[in-house]
Amino acid sequence: MKTLRNLFILVLIVSAGLKAALAQNTRKDKKAEKEATIKKNVDGRHYTFSATYMLPLRGGAKAITDVYYDLRVTKDSLIVYLPYYGQAYFDVPYNGDSGMKFTSTKFSYDVKEKKKGGWEIVMKPSDVKNIEQLRLYISSDGYASLSINSVNRDFIDYNGYLK
Repeated sequence: MKTLRNLFILVLIVSAGLKAALAQNTRKDKKAEKEATIKKNVDGRHYTFSATYMLPLRGGAKAITDVYYDLRVTKDSLIVYLPYYGQAYFDVPYNGDSGMKFTSTKFSYDVKEKKKGGWEIVMKPSDVKNIEQLRLYISSDGYASLSINSVNRDFIDYNGYLK
């Protein structure tokens, strides 16, 4: 009877160890698959950055909760619909719509792959009057940070994730 009980305990321990090993492999496989998907989307210029926080130059971080704000990148267009909170200097319309909202069809797109994983993407729209550049940092697990330099507004950062 003791031998049967010991055998049962041994089987339980071995099965628990196998289950833990398989779970780790599954986690690693999912992470590798996610990274490959992000790489394919970045290289193919087809992804959406969804903003969850904005960090203006002056003041503290502000959560973005009310409306869906994003940056959409495709091969032929750059669509930006993001809120703005900060100092505007000149040539900014005061109609209550002070966000970073524009579409560009003429822009440069430079990608640098980071050594520790992730990407740095610099986009410079040439057909948008007041935007100098957008710099997007993407981690290998899909989190991202976007910085926008404008001619007539303070610098602003956005944190979020890729979809």
